[in-house]
Amino acid sequence: MTRRASPHVGRGLAAVVALAGLAALGACKQEEAAANAAERPAPVTVGVENVVVLVEDTIETGPAVSGTLAPGREAQVRAEAGGSVLRVNVDAGERVPAGALLAQIEQKATGDAVLSARTAVAAAQSAYDLAEREAERATTLLAAGAVAEREAEAARRSLDGARSQLANARAQLAAAQQQLSGTRARAPFGGVVSARHVSAGDVVAPGTALFTVVDPASMRYEASVPAEQLAQVRVGAPVRFTVNGYPGRDFEGRVTRVNPVADPSTRQVRLLVSVANEGGQLVGGLFAEGRVAAERRAALVAPASAVDERGVAPSVYRVRRGVVERVPVEIGLRDAQNDRVALSGALAAGDTLLTGAAQGITAGTPIRIGQPSDSTRRARPVARN
Repeated sequence: MTRRASPHVGRGLAAVVALAGLAALGACKQEEAAANAAERPAPVTVGVENVVVLVEDTIETGPAVSGTLAPGREAQVRAEAGGSVLRVNVDAGERVPAGALLAQIEQKATGDAVLSARTAVAAAQSAYDLAEREAERATTLLAAGAVAEREAEAARRSLDGARSQLANARAQLAAAQQQLSGTRARAPFGGVVSARHVSAGDVVAPGTALFTVVDPASMRYEASVPAEQLAQVRVGAPVRFTVNGYPGRDFEGRVTRVNPVADPSTRQVRLLVSVANEGGQLVGGLFAEGRVAAERRAALVAPASAVDERGVAPSVYRVRRGVVERVPVEIGLRDAQNDRVALSGALAAGDTLLTGAAQGITAGTPIRIGQPSDSTRRARPVARN
């Protein structure tokens, strides 16, 4: 007689079989994970000196220029009369209004000349008045038939001679007064005395340089641009530049004039750039370097070293989720002066890109960003304005 198995025994055997299957499956997955881990390459450590971050910024292009700053208005005050300098009222660096008396030259000789000329004018005026009355009297008598025609004609000639003498005396007085005013050196416009060339007691001749006065409210940047880049320059174009006396600061002006002739020895073309200097910070004589802004655009910007242009199409190597991937890109504007380029493609601001020797890492390689070496700790490439 056959005995039937208990239902509880069947369910127990099924549970044991299921557990054994799960255990075997887990063991297989562990073996597969271990195999995959053994096949995956170890992460490559890259220093931060070979990493840059893609930023959204404004990029500019245009020819580089260099030159010096000079005051927008500058005048050299010269002596208009000779003599000893009696006093000097200003020194270099002082601000003066237009017409200010800068220096006084001895005026004894010129003062005497003015007095003599005034006396001569008074005498000529009296002679003219007398000749005029005599001419009027002769005309009246001629009409009455009391004098001959020749006497009236003589009176008119005397009047013409007196008139000429009076005019000559007045001209001599004006010249003497001009010489007298020339003994007073005055500021031609409001500004700053940049140089003083004389002192009290010096003897000067007409034409001697006394002072140099400049107007610091505006400056001019006298720059040069290579002739082959002249097509990128136009009157009114903005020019951004730095000055060696103000590190880390940018200044701006506009092209006001382009020299029509290039320098035959350097093949450079001179530009004149007008610069507002309301604060008076800029001074003449400083060397400046800058660039004419030919084109300006907002874009994703990275150092040119982050782009690999060795292939058929340019590309970048981006680090994403700890793995290197190669991303094709298109290059827009190039800022050769700052060594930056505008990029477009499957990129976003904040992406981490590889530069330098790190671009030799194969796509798909795990990567870890380490610390820079001592030699490059202070030279990390960054994207800057």
